[in-house]
Parts: sequence; structure tokens; C-alpha cells
Amino acid sequence: MNRLNRDTITAIVLLLVCGACFWQTFYIREIPFSTMGSEVWPRFALAMMFVLVSIYLVQSIASPPPRVEGERRSVRAWVSSYSSALWCFGMFFLFVLVMPYLGMLLSGILFVFVTQTVIGRRDPRSLAIHLVVALVAVGGMWAIFRYGLGVALPVGSLFR
Repeated sequence: MNRLNRDTITAIVLLLVCGACFWQTFYIREIPFSTMGSEVWPRFALAMMFVLVSIYLVQSIASPPPRVEGERRSVRAWVSSYSSALWCFGMFFLFVLVMPYLGMLLSGILFVFVTQTVIGRRDPRSLAIHLVVALVAVGGMWAIFRYGLGVALPVGSLFR
């Protein structure tokens, strides 16, 4: 049998985290004025995550990455290979910092647009696509949560 690779170990740890988080949904306090249970959305999200991580586990076992013996990489090479992920984390950090001021809708649109622009193409056609995707995705989700589910989302201190 092959040794466990990094992807397989990551998938197993993520499955355990999903299980622990799902277990914790049984302790979510029931809100009396809610139309559906407070645990429904976390359980749905965790179930979707469980399915996706299970697919990841099967893929990591079925076709493990090639093994390179004795290769040492510099910090610069590591940063270069993970630059897209690092940009996404940085943009998300800025999103969290800006959200109290701009609100969920505007800061979410900016987050999606800027992140796609930073890690994707920057020609005029792509920028237009990034803007449409940001407006439709974030605006749609905001409308579903705000009007469909009645969730009070942050408005932002600049617009109060």
C-alpha cells in the first residue's frame, strides 16, 4: 500500500473537522422568532463540505501526486507556488476589515471583484466579467439572505 500523501491526510483532517462541527450544531440555541431552525444552514453547509471533502479524499487516494525525492524548496519558490491562495487570504482579511464600514453588500462585491482581478486576467473584457460575476453572485446571495430568509446583514457605519 502507498504511503499517505499530504492531500489524503488533509482530507481526513477536514472530514474530522466537519464531523466535529456537525456535532456542535446539536448545541445551537433555538431562536423563538425564527421561521426555520437555527441549525439548518450550518448543517446544510457542513453536509456540502463533507461531500466535497469526500470527493477530495477519493481523488487523493486514486491519483496521488508524484513524489519528488530530496527536493528542498526556497521560501520564494513556496510563496510563488501558493501566490493565488495567499492573495485570496489577504483579500479576505481586507474584506473583514472593511465590512464594518462599507457593509456586507458593498464590501462583498468589492472583495469578489478585486480578488478575481488580482488572481485573474486584467483586460477590459475580463474586468467586465469580474464585475458582472461580483454583482450577480454577491448581490444575489445578499438578496436571498436579506429578503428571502430575513437575515439582518451588516449595513456599514458609513451608510447609517
